[in-house]
Amino acid sequence: MEQHERSRIESLLGRNPELSELWEEHLDLETRLHALDSRAYLSPQEQLERKLLQKRKLAGRDRIAEIVVRYENV
Repeated sequence: MEQHERSRIESLLGRNPELSELWEEHLDLETRLHALDSRAYLSPQEQLERKLLQKRKLAGRDRIAEIVVRYENV
């Protein structure tokens, strides 16, 4: 995610509780994915966990984008 996107999201956090919650989850998922990606080898269970985390992160990012667009169109 580019810096200007992050800045826009962070500027809206206080205005929308759902956005705040989604953003916190997004940051948590980034951290967890980074931890998995830093390993040299992932077990099959860890590979599955990584895929599930990626899907959750993508779904959350889509919802974040919807909320941001709604504020931009106001």
